[in-house]
Amino acid sequence: MARSESSEYHAFPDYSNGSEHWYDVSDENYTRNLSVYDSLHLEKRFPQISVPINGYVAPVLILLTVITNTLVIAVLLKKHMRSPTNVLLAGMAFSDLMTGLIPLPVFLYFFSMEHYKEFVPYDWCLPYRLLYEDIPTIFHTASIWLTVGLAVQRYIYICHSLQARTWCTIPNVIRATVIVYVVAILSQLTRFVEVQILPAEVPSLSRENETYVGCIIMDRPWVAKNRVMYYNFYFWFRIIFIHLVPCISLVVLNGLLISAMRKASIRRMQLLKQNKKSESRKLKESNCTTLMLVAVVGLFLLVEFPLGIIMTLYITDNTFYLNLFSSHVYAVMTSVSNFFILLSYPLNFFIYCGMSRLFRETFKRLFKGGPVPHKEDCSQYMTLPTENGKTVFTGPETAL
Repeated sequence: MARSESSEYHAFPDYSNGSEHWYDVSDENYTRNLSVYDSLHLEKRFPQISVPINGYVAPVLILLTVITNTLVIAVLLKKHMRSPTNVLLAGMAFSDLMTGLIPLPVFLYFFSMEHYKEFVPYDWCLPYRLLYEDIPTIFHTASIWLTVGLAVQRYIYICHSLQARTWCTIPNVIRATVIVYVVAILSQLTRFVEVQILPAEVPSLSRENETYVGCIIMDRPWVAKNRVMYYNFYFWFRIIFIHLVPCISLVVLNGLLISAMRKASIRRMQLLKQNKKSESRKLKESNCTTLMLVAVVGLFLLVEFPLGIIMTLYITDNTFYLNLFSSHVYAVMTSVSNFFILLSYPLNFFIYCGMSRLFRETFKRLFKGGPVPHKEDCSQYMTLPTENGKTVFTGPETAL
């Protein structure tokens, strides 16, 4: 696979209009081959559409994400709100917040202040790679798999509620979250050591007859000797285990949850006919919680699936030299996909506010004070499947 120049905001590559020059670093004279044209230059790496998105729209969306997701975390971790479901939702909010916040210095310096027109200064080369590519990928990977965990947990609550008493506990959710983050870090570990950053004197593109120290990013010798195998393995691993498997799993789980909701609605009608209004109300509340989580997962799929398809096409194109689309087309598609993913980050807050009375009441009390909302009025209930024609309730599980 020929590796095109790429950068990975939110774990999504922005593809350039040309390929990087990769030299045999085992050759002691390789530095003689380097030129200023191999220096890191963002104007060549990004399509023109990325400039207004990254420089002006993205900082506003990131600020909104920080505000809304901080509020989500503050509400969900209130004592009366803590539950396995809400701990997962808080973890997702934190992951999305960090995925957006960490690249913000790069957006402001290079795109808002228009330094992208120059070669990247040497002092910015490592921060650029860490803040824009490597670290956000870890948080985004964690967010993806926490979303899968949310769907799995809700499926267990609805369809295997007896097992939920053992499996779906706050300690288990915390352990699972830690495992997700450890695996996310391990999946990106080689990215921190795969290249070397070399200083290079480059001409200023805005001031005549001036030069400054830029940088050249090159494969380390152990990567250069196995470049095709290494990048094929890394990118195919990402496509399969960070994009396709989670997305396909979420489609299946969402389908199962929707089917369970329909069966619960039928059961609720039966309870109403039997004048069992209390059980019917609790079943309705459980369905509302499930519907809200289906909406959260549906929003995730709406913005993530296109990126997974783009990445699959791009890597397949590079692996088998199919030339399906030009690098510029991939760059534009990726920039647009990145924008919609960033746009989705603050939207969960509004989903929670619109679909959960308990969340709204707790949110209001963050600012105006007052007693904790009564669980009898607001909480959602965890419902066991019907057993011999009877619906069994396990009591309030203070989820949204």
